[in-house]
Amino acid sequence: MPRLDAHNPLLDFKLAFLYVNLPRMAQKEYLQAKLTQFLREDRIQLWKPPYTDENKEVGLALKDLAKKYSDKLECCENEVEKIMEEIRCKAIERGTGNEHYKTTGIATIEVFLPPRVRKDRKNRLETRLHITGRELRSKIAETFGFQESYIKIVINKKQLQLGRTLEEQGVTHNVKAMVLELKQSEEDTRKNVQVEEDEQNEAKLKEKRIQRTKRGLEILAERAEMVVDPETTPYLDIANQTGRSIRMPPSERKALVLAMGYHEKGRAFLKRKEYGIALPCLLDADRYFCECCPELLDTVDNYAVLQLDIVWCYFRLGQLECLDDAEKKLNLAQKCFKNCYGENHQRLVHIKGNCGKEKILFLRLYLLQGIRNYLSGNGEVACDYLSKAHQLFKELYIDPTKVDNLLQLGFTAQEARLGLRACDGNVDHAAAHITNRREELAQIRKEEKEKKRRRLENINSLKGMGYSTHAARQALHQASGNLDEALKILVSNPQMWWLNDSDPQTNNCQESPSQESINQLVYMGFEAVAAEAALRVFRGNVQLAAQTLAHNGGSLPPDLQFSAEDSSSTPSTSPSDSAAASSASTDEDMETEAVNEILEDIPEHEEDYLDSTLEDEEILIAEYLCYVENIKSATKKN
Repeated sequence: MPRLDAHNPLLDFKLAFLYVNLPRMAQKEYLQAKLTQFLREDRIQLWKPPYTDENKEVGLALKDLAKKYSDKLECCENEVEKIMEEIRCKAIERGTGNEHYKTTGIATIEVFLPPRVRKDRKNRLETRLHITGRELRSKIAETFGFQESYIKIVINKKQLQLGRTLEEQGVTHNVKAMVLELKQSEEDTRKNVQVEEDEQNEAKLKEKRIQRTKRGLEILAERAEMVVDPETTPYLDIANQTGRSIRMPPSERKALVLAMGYHEKGRAFLKRKEYGIALPCLLDADRYFCECCPELLDTVDNYAVLQLDIVWCYFRLGQLECLDDAEKKLNLAQKCFKNCYGENHQRLVHIKGNCGKEKILFLRLYLLQGIRNYLSGNGEVACDYLSKAHQLFKELYIDPTKVDNLLQLGFTAQEARLGLRACDGNVDHAAAHITNRREELAQIRKEEKEKKRRRLENINSLKGMGYSTHAARQALHQASGNLDEALKILVSNPQMWWLNDSDPQTNNCQESPSQESINQLVYMGFEAVAAEAALRVFRGNVQLAAQTLAHNGGSLPPDLQFSAEDSSSTPSTSPSDSAAASSASTDEDMETEAVNEILEDIPEHEEDYLDSTLEDEEILIAEYLCYVENIKSATKKN
């Protein structure tokens, strides 16, 4: 049964590249960041004389400044001058926008368009902040030539909510907005009618997938709080690193299931290089993780891995500059890893025996920190991080012949990579490690299945006594699964019988108790008045009425006496109930499809998040190390 695992060695929660090859863009971003740094250090304001005249045109002094900086950086003077002119124009534009906002209240939003829009990807859009998200989406679609239904807007690391105003969502003047396009289109085929129809169909399909993902996770999160037969009904559970289920409060469990579910779905889209769909899932995961208690986020590495995945997704979309807090997210990931694994991974080694597999997370962390620092103009810092990533890559590189040897023994490629990294590349040790882990997991799954079966039997036993499913679950939770203790809790707390339950089999509603039932209780020695009152409260259930009266000296406890008079007005089945049942039956296939799509993307291997061929990382490390080496060479010449 696919299950959510949350991966932390302590609680250890474990959830059971469109390669943007744009070297010139990366080097331009570095130059832009470096020139901005020089201007700040030299306290030069390009929007003022002598660099800008009274007509806001470029001054002659800009050319001399460009020469000075191009000599310092040892790059093309024309390119430096062009970038500085862009910086100057943007500063003037921002200043004009600030004045305009102060006088009119009309805000400016910097809109980042998808990578396929090769020219002028960053654009400015004016709008008032009292409009709704839907109105802003419509305005962006009309201004930049998108089909409104096929784009999503991300602002402040969150999806724009269509029904709320921009002010309510914290949108401010000069905020950055990223446009995600659900359809793919090529410049040379956009005007082709057939191609456009295909793209529209593709966009509709992707939107449906997003909605099915949401519905599927909601169903599975609800099932996490229900009592289901593990043999017949798919469900998601939260397990520690060994595969054993973890007990936690229902509200936190639901938020965590949704958070990890969205994260796994986002990771599945990342693997398929569908970054435009992956990002909304990852941002939803971030939102639900923030609903969990802070102590949890500080002690599990799921949240840290999510931060890496979000930054990676922005980078692959070519929109890393749109993520203002990329540095914050990466630092948060590093802090979480330290809290989780220990200063030098000592806690990780103590629990797992090694840290070879987890090193891949640090490789990704250092790589992203290196790229972010390079694009921010911090060449030396970038070099340090990229060198660390390169060293880890050499440690984690796996000889393909060793993988083949393990494949011949009947293991999967994923098991082979994870096993070899855990055992420092030793094939024999890796084979033993994989075999032992398989046996341990098989035993744990057998035990967990038996535990789930016993819990279901205990709940059914309590339901047979007349208690609701909800009350039975809560009592067993308080009694740590002990049926006798749970029954004592229910008898001592008869008000628990009133816990909401949608199970019609336990709602035996009667307008008034039968004389036969009253006589039964009288025969047991209870007063007729007390017997009738108890039967009204418990809707005719003789067993519950008798237990409660006996436990309370022949009368109802005070907190239940007020219910006796009102309990006669009980709900009855209406025609609309039958209609609802019919509608639910109609939607059953759609819900099954939604659930199955989620389960297909929940990895079977509990350490799937630690597995990678490192092909993409290898290319990026080499590329950005080349960039920083060029910087070092230029510095030495100077």
